[in-house]
Amino acid sequence: MRFKFLPFLITVIIIFGTFLPFKVKAVPSIGISVNIAPENPAPGEGVDITLKSYNYDLDSVLISWSVNGKNVSSEIGKKSFSLNAPNAGEETSVVATVSLPDGATDTRITIRPNVMVLLYQAMDSYVPPFYKGKALPSPDSTVKVVAIPEIKSGSNLVDPKNMTYSWQRDSSNNPDGSGYGKNSFTYVNDYLEDSNNIGVTASTIDQKYSSTASMDIGTVKPKIIFYKNDTNLGTLWEQALDDGHKIVNSEILVAAPYFISPGDIRISFLTWDWFINDETVNPPIYMKNTMPLQVQTGTSGTSNIRLEINNTEKIFESATKEINIEF
Repeated sequence: MRFKFLPFLITVIIIFGTFLPFKVKAVPSIGISVNIAPENPAPGEGVDITLKSYNYDLDSVLISWSVNGKNVSSEIGKKSFSLNAPNAGEETSVVATVSLPDGATDTRITIRPNVMVLLYQAMDSYVPPFYKGKALPSPDSTVKVVAIPEIKSGSNLVDPKNMTYSWQRDSSNNPDGSGYGKNSFTYVNDYLEDSNNIGVTASTIDQKYSSTASMDIGTVKPKIIFYKNDTNLGTLWEQALDDGHKIVNSEILVAAPYFISPGDIRISFLTWDWFINDETVNPPIYMKNTMPLQVQTGTSGTSNIRLEINNTEKIFESATKEINIEF
């Protein structure tokens, strides 16, 4: 079975339809509350605005709606109004005028969407050469998250380096990682947790524009994949070995421990224990991730090869894999 490389995973908030832009602002009148859904609309997304009141009977009074100073609707009991959010970097002003018995009152809503993109990658997670995916975090991994806000001021995008960032991890503020120009956040995940929620708010210096995003970053268990080393072509990374792989004469098995840390698998605190039919065998000292195999003349059959990798400094960093080899 061909091993399929994971597709290039750039975790982009916007491509999955989860836009978290500048939160809609509403200035309600006394005794009148405003419900806005969604609170964080994407550019061009539909927005529903609803007025509520426990002091007044809104079903029996005239309610007028205006958008950017232009009256667009005026009806008795029209408590709800819908419109599309403007383009990124633009804003729409909505005013609801409620004609109460003791005088008219205005409720003002400002819709100003902006887009935030979040990317992440494990900094110390191993992946083999030419791997087309990204390094995923395993327990106790160091993870880096990068925020790319796309905020417009007029017709120009604001430089992300000229913004302030407020980072949160699992809803707790991280003041040390926050501040001016800090568009990246690095943390070590907890081996007791399956995932962490990382959030950020990026704001312009004048606080006029801001954008918010968050994402859940999970952990994966390291896994071993076996490959064949070709004398002329080197390791054939495009073809993983299936159980029951057949060899003729001799062959070199190469093990790739995906997502184990550290990223450099030559580090001494990674232990490599190879077994053939449950008997310990020693790999080459200089290449512990390889196992040379030689078929004796006139013999045939099946042997079980097992590899156990452990990180002596991180007890939850381990991986095991076995494969049956026919000869």
